[in-house]
Amino acid sequence: MTNTTKTTPTPTPTTKPTTTTTKPQPYNRHPYRPNPNIYRRNRPRNYLCLCCFWSILIIILLLFITTIAGCILYLLYRPHRPSFSITSLKTSQFNLTTNSDGTSHLTSNLNLTLSIKNPNKKVKFYYNPLHVTLLTNDDTTVANGSFADPFATEPNNITVIRSSLYGASVLLEQSTVNQIKADLKKRNGVKLKLYLDTETQVKIESIRSKRVGIRIECEGIRSLVPKSSNSSVAASVADAKCNVDLRIKIWKWTFSS
Repeated sequence: MTNTTKTTPTPTPTTKPTTTTTKPQPYNRHPYRPNPNIYRRNRPRNYLCLCCFWSILIIILLLFITTIAGCILYLLYRPHRPSFSITSLKTSQFNLTTNSDGTSHLTSNLNLTLSIKNPNKKVKFYYNPLHVTLLTNDDTTVANGSFADPFATEPNNITVIRSSLYGASVLLEQSTVNQIKADLKKRNGVKLKLYLDTETQVKIESIRSKRVGIRIECEGIRSLVPKSSNSSVAASVADAKCNVDLRIKIWKWTFSS
């Protein structure tokens, strides 16, 4: 009988795989540094915006204060425009001549009396020398004159001023000549109008305004021609009306109201 021995195989040890963990390597990042040039570029813009803002705000405030002050003055004093009227206009010369070459000239001499009424109680008006222009109905200038001296109109008062108007051999268009000849055949005579230009200043108590240009337009004048050189004819001014317009000049432009 044979002895058999059983050999049990020895188990081979199982080795676990070794895993190596790699640590993340930090990147070489540069630290953040703000660019000072950006702030330097924005500073002029900020200053410009601030200047524009404050300028607009100051202008608005000044306009607001001026409006409030104007409203207060109006409510306290109720200012009114002065009124102009033609007292008389006498024509001593109005000669229309035609030369051999067909051109026509007008020589005229007139005397104007003007009344200026100040209807205000506490408002005084100061006037610069006043320039007068006499025109036909088609806006042709036939004579000029002026009130050479500055003057003032007191509150609740009427001021009367006088001036002489001259026109020396004024060249006329043929259409104007035809119109004058047609008007002279009528009973009322030639249609005329006056332009008076000056500058005025307003005084309320101790407050004075700046001088402002004004134009007075008087229409509705009819004049006849004197029959002799030694006589004069009074123009019809009963229907004449004068309007006062402000003429505000800004640089090269003139605005009327």
